[in-house]
Amino acid sequence: MNWAQLFNRSRLGKDSQLDLSAEDSRNHFSRDFDRIIFSTPFRRLQAKTQVVPLPGMDFIHTRLTHSLEASSIGRSIGRLVGLTLVENDRQYFRSLDIRPSDFESVIAAACIAHDIGNPPFGHSGEQAISEFYQDGAGTALIKDLTAQQQADLTNFEGNALGFRILSHSLPAQTSAPGGLGLTNACLAVFMKYPKASLPVIDNPVVSEKKYGFFQAEEELAGIIANAVGLIPKEFGKYRGWHRHPLAFLVEAADDIGYLIIDLEDGFKRGSVTFKEVQDYYFALFSDGIPSDIDGKLKQIHDPREQIGYLRARVINHLINRISAKFLNVVNKLLSGRFDDALIAVIPEGHILEEIKSVSTEKIYNAADIVEVEVAGYEILNGLLTIFTRALFDGGSRYQKVRRLIPNQYLAPGRENFASRYEALLSTTQFIASMTDSYAVDLFRKIKGVTL
Repeated sequence: MNWAQLFNRSRLGKDSQLDLSAEDSRNHFSRDFDRIIFSTPFRRLQAKTQVVPLPGMDFIHTRLTHSLEASSIGRSIGRLVGLTLVENDRQYFRSLDIRPSDFESVIAAACIAHDIGNPPFGHSGEQAISEFYQDGAGTALIKDLTAQQQADLTNFEGNALGFRILSHSLPAQTSAPGGLGLTNACLAVFMKYPKASLPVIDNPVVSEKKYGFFQAEEELAGIIANAVGLIPKEFGKYRGWHRHPLAFLVEAADDIGYLIIDLEDGFKRGSVTFKEVQDYYFALFSDGIPSDIDGKLKQIHDPREQIGYLRARVINHLINRISAKFLNVVNKLLSGRFDDALIAVIPEGHILEEIKSVSTEKIYNAADIVEVEVAGYEILNGLLTIFTRALFDGGSRYQKVRRLIPNQYLAPGRENFASRYEALLSTTQFIASMTDSYAVDLFRKIKGVTL
């Protein structure tokens, strides 16, 4: 792979890149960032689960605040990487009109969108949708679909829905192709798992653990991969590619954000103690705790602010570690010879793995969180049952239910899509796009619990 192609500035659905006027100070990837942040799907992240479903406390992170923080981390990593690469080969990057700001901007844009396809109730929402099609009422609906179409629904993936949201134009809304009209580079950097839902790999490398696009968007994924020069992978009759090198930095920014900040949220909720969090944060300074930290902590009297200060120092340390590791393996990344999570191969990797384990045990599996997640299964199963039936049942009750499906999730003129797969995928997108609170309210109303 080469940077000239990897920074392809043409926009999906357009023949060529947009011209930037002299008055526009934004680069192409800053424009991507703005398009994402002003979109409706991004706005919905303010009421979607990060750790705690339907949090009653205003300091607990949502998908929106997590995405903003991951983007900030990604921007910082991109700045360090971009400055070093361009400084080391100024003539090459100058000839391509690639600046350090392009690295930070495209990573920030991909990071801000990285959770845009997550359904209500976090990862349990993905599981609830999958189980509806695996052994629920959806099983009968998909029996005539192809193997990959079935896999798209029985192993529902928020990353693939995110790619669909960014790249797919809903035909009832517009005939212009390309979704949000993002650059090919941004969409490729966003795609952490550039493969189809099949085959499922037995011993996957990190980029194969999930999948990144539904069959409905496979052609779009191919257009983007070809435009930026991703290296194809052999998956038999199914398609896939090696990651864009900068996608490893998007993943790292996400990992740092949730591993370090979820632990802080766990302390604020009382799930882990001050000492536990402090000990883990201190352990992440694998070269020794900076000498000024103890004095700084003594100036801060609120334990929550002390943890906040340590969290900031730890994140800064990990940003430097990840940037250095990326630069160390960048040539392997460009040739497709590296496929590990960057946080797993830095000296602090084993501590981060311990943090993941303790967070799973004490934070993510806390009783009050599990209770809401279990309720979320019932809510999503109920919504999927009634809305997918409304697609194909001509009874008066279900025709009334069908009126509740917004225009954009049906074909133009509120008709059904000609393909059963597309009809089911679009209706599933409608439900997966809901916020936690809207899903709860709609379920209660449909069931007659509240009117």
